Parts: sequence; C-alpha cells; structure tokens
Amino acid sequence: MEIKSGHVVAMHYKLTNDQGEVLDSSEGRDPLKFLQGAGNIIPGLDKAMIGKKVGDAFTVTVEPEEAYGVRHEQMIQKVPRSAFQGVDELQVGMTFHAETEQGPVPVTITDVTGDVVTVDGNHALAGVRLTFDVTIEEVREATAEEKEHNHAH
Repeated sequence: MEIKSGHVVAMHYKLTNDQGEVLDSSEGRDPLKFLQGAGNIIPGLDKAMIGKKVGDAFTVTVEPEEAYGVRHEQMIQKVPRSAFQGVDELQVGMTFHAETEQGPVPVTITDVTGDVVTVDGNHALAGVRLTFDVTIEEVREATAEEKEHNHAH
C-alpha cells in the first residue's frame, strides 16, 4: 500500500542538521505514528512520504520554509525581569508562554543580564535545514475515529 493522505504511517527516523548533529531519533523507541496529510509532521517531510511503501528507506532534506519556518528577529525581545513574577531564579533555556494579540506563544530565555531578560519566540529549529533518514514500518488506512480526531491512535 502506498502512502497517501488519510493513511496512518509508522516510521523510524533520524533527524540531523547540516553539521551532521543528531537532533532527534526514534532509535530504541517505537516508530513514530502519524496521520498523513493531517499536519501531524512538518510539511516537507509530509510531502516526501507520498507514494512510499512499507520497507522503503530514504533520506530527505527539508528547507526551513517547509519545516519550522525561518527565524524572525522580531520574535527576539528584551523584557524586564518583573515580567516573570513568581519565578525566583531565571535561567537560560527556561521556557514560558507569553500572552500576545495572537494568543499564547512559547518563548525561551536566551539571556539574563541584570534586570533584563532576552526571550526568543522562534521555534528552536526555525531557520535550520533538516535531514531525515526514514524507514517506513507500517502503512494502513486510518479509522473513521482517527480521521475525525486528525491523528493516529
């Protein structure tokens, strides 16, 4: 069975950046299951799945625009430490949800200098070209419930 929209796919993968660093992998875990075409995985990888079958192994490189987007410098802001009331110790790498006009946005602290905290609202992989080494483990029709819920069960 070839992968098409509305199928449940199970895959093993290794994700690397341009420097060859492993960013994520399913090694030692169950395969990642997702509903093809439902936005469960990044668009570039979703497109690369079309037509693949169980047993297929392939490598695909996905540009930032088809992954987690490009980096936007306006998503990096300096805010007063007082914006983090109730948090005793702020550290680089901590994540919070900032309230914006578009709703809550996850931000990561990238610097703390005195009373000024720098936060970055870009996804950690924004601006990064991603390479996936993939092996397709399972392909099947999605159930009505999976289609209704928009994800694999």
